[in-house]
Amino acid sequence: MGTETRDMGEAAGSAGGFGNQHSSEAVAGALPLGRNSPQRAPLGLYAEQLSGTAFTEPRATNRRSWLYRIRPSAAHPPFLRIGNGELRGAPFAEREPDPNRMRWDPLPEPPAGTDFVAGLWTLGGNGDARGRTGMAVHLYRANAPMTDRVFGNADGELLIVPERGTLLVHTEFGPLRAGPGHMVLIPRGVRFRVELPDGAARGYVCENYGEPFELPELGPIGANGLAAARDFLVPAAAYEEAAGPVEVINKFGGSLWAARYDHSPLDVVAWHGNHVPYLYDLRRFNVIGSVSFDHPDPSIFTVLTAPGADFVVFAPRWLVGEDTFRPPYFHRNVMSEYMGLIEGAYDAKAEGFVPGGGSLHNMMSAHGPDRETFQRAGAAELKPQKIDDGLAIMFETRWPLTLTEQAWSTPSRQRAYDEVWEGLNSHFPS
Repeated sequence: MGTETRDMGEAAGSAGGFGNQHSSEAVAGALPLGRNSPQRAPLGLYAEQLSGTAFTEPRATNRRSWLYRIRPSAAHPPFLRIGNGELRGAPFAEREPDPNRMRWDPLPEPPAGTDFVAGLWTLGGNGDARGRTGMAVHLYRANAPMTDRVFGNADGELLIVPERGTLLVHTEFGPLRAGPGHMVLIPRGVRFRVELPDGAARGYVCENYGEPFELPELGPIGANGLAAARDFLVPAAAYEEAAGPVEVINKFGGSLWAARYDHSPLDVVAWHGNHVPYLYDLRRFNVIGSVSFDHPDPSIFTVLTAPGADFVVFAPRWLVGEDTFRPPYFHRNVMSEYMGLIEGAYDAKAEGFVPGGGSLHNMMSAHGPDRETFQRAGAAELKPQKIDDGLAIMFETRWPLTLTEQAWSTPSRQRAYDEVWEGLNSHFPS
């Protein structure tokens, strides 16, 4: 494909604000004034609405954008079924739900020539993609750019968290550059391709089948704290003009379909709306914690929330609680928790939980700090402590996560994970 790119920058635009109404144009005058669909759109463009929610959704939660593009999305040949590779979709029925605690090392490096889509590897999930409920956890490993390929997901939105290597994500709305410590949110139906400026990349993906992610309410915290809406950046408009075939891949009903276009679908010259991709720097998360004793539940670290999924970050922070066991406490939880590590170490695990790996503690599975962390925390001097050498994330869901067969059988799964809690003996005086 010969591609000509107009104003295709490599960073998010300066505009920010989660849930805001945004607008951008790569060519002056491309956005119509005072209406969405004029009789003749400016510059001979096609006006097209992309709806992320039902038309009748309340104004506060309605998601839609208007795109002004060189060719309409309707101009394409039929989609044909292609292989899914290591990507799976809900419902997950390869295995029954498992109450045991699981932990994984990073997956092996992929074969040469693996791009972002080919490198998607499904760990598990819940719900039903066709019923638009639940979520899935994927990993990605890639060492090649998406050349002459574009991907879109009709099943849900994709929350992408790089762990190693930079992603240059070219979307219909423009480009976003994300490295370790960032997250990118691609709304349902938005098409994109991924380039790899560093040559290789890997990370985590939460696929949300249900209602879109939104910022959590702050309640008694007040008006400020956690993730600030203004720190979520959107792309500046850009467009591509292609002179050759492009494979457009569509994830639909849990499976992959593809069509050969004679042009790039990333040909949007201008746009406005609130159904848009976002970039967020996780280090900007304003951590709220205790300044007396004990510490809040991990829900206080929620970045984004949806009815079937939460996205949580354990960012650098101070611990100052008096007479307090400072690592995350032992607990059993009605929520299921998949954790990943971006860098450093996680304060509840002294070993075995490494960047690129992950752990799953399903609904009501007992978990907490390992033996070494418990012993160290119980003897530590309780002076102010800065945790600044780690960045961990969590995908949380109210339903059990069912593993795929590949997640269960991979050599990367640590078979002896339960042993980290051995030696937590009774100290009760008898």
